[in-house]
Amino acid sequence: MAQTSVASDVLARVRRDVERSVLRSRNGLKFLSGVGRPEVGQTPKDVVWRSGKAELWRYRSDTRTRRPPLLFVHSLVSRSYVFDLAPGNSFIEFMLNRGFDVYLTDWGEPDELESHYTLETYCDGFLPDMVEVVRSVSGDDDVNMFGYCMGGLLALLYAAGHVGGPVTALAVMATPGDFKVSGPMTSIFHTGSTNPADLLDETGNVPAEAVFNSFRLLAPTGDFTSYANLWQHLWNDDYVDAHQIMTRWAKDHIPFPGACMIQVTELFARDNVLVTGRVPLGDRDVDLADITIPFVNILGENDNIVPAESTAVLTALVGSSDVEELRLKAGHAGLIVGRSAHTRHIPAMVDWLERHSQPS
Repeated sequence: MAQTSVASDVLARVRRDVERSVLRSRNGLKFLSGVGRPEVGQTPKDVVWRSGKAELWRYRSDTRTRRPPLLFVHSLVSRSYVFDLAPGNSFIEFMLNRGFDVYLTDWGEPDELESHYTLETYCDGFLPDMVEVVRSVSGDDDVNMFGYCMGGLLALLYAAGHVGGPVTALAVMATPGDFKVSGPMTSIFHTGSTNPADLLDETGNVPAEAVFNSFRLLAPTGDFTSYANLWQHLWNDDYVDAHQIMTRWAKDHIPFPGACMIQVTELFARDNVLVTGRVPLGDRDVDLADITIPFVNILGENDNIVPAESTAVLTALVGSSDVEELRLKAGHAGLIVGRSAHTRHIPAMVDWLERHSQPS
């Protein structure tokens, strides 16, 4: 009986290995040829505002049961579809299922027409306009705002510069605060010996390739590790699809408007003014201490792009009496992407958002 059982186990393992070899060959050919790549950003939406290449999207839903509406502010150097990667792996989809009225900024792909954009363009121009459109479209006087990465920085500066406005709660996630501990992406500018204008191309912007290469500095062996993991799981259709989606987003950067990049470099990477709480914006200084609405600072303890040490300083800079810091064991994108995000991280964020919203 024991010998029969062992033989059956061996046969089952051989059969499994043969099946996986066939699947690995099939998926490998599809991966190399680019056939069958999963689509991203599939959740239905409508463009409710546009200025140049910048757009504001409202996601369709028949179950909007919470108010106020929720405006996601995305970063300036990556694609906004990270919020809506694929069905079952979508932050947007999760929020819609919880009854939120969801809006997302998309900054488009800048060229020479956008090279003059500055922080003021976004914080005193686009965001105030977008907030008013959200109010008009939703029919609600109030708006909750959620900023991701540099989008969190834009959201903070907007809130500090428009005190008493319609934003009634603010969440930022993986947002840089102390640029002295933000790693090699900004360390080359700390001494002032590197001229940020040298990074601009003929359009007056930082090209997408330079943005991508700056992220690669953080994990120079990342591609090898990624391909090794892919080979190990190449038989698994779901793993291959997820790998293709995340690899696409991780490499799919957009140019950084030149004037804004120089401004960010001088204010934050060189002078590190954000840790003081006061930032020159337009014709005045804005002070994060003037933000008195409920605030949550969400950080990833394994984030190698915006380290938790950099993000954590923001918690003490706002002036609200309702302040929370949400520390999650995740990396930069893992906060909202993947199984752990959907079982642990996003529910923790939603708990805070639901506590700062009401049934509609």
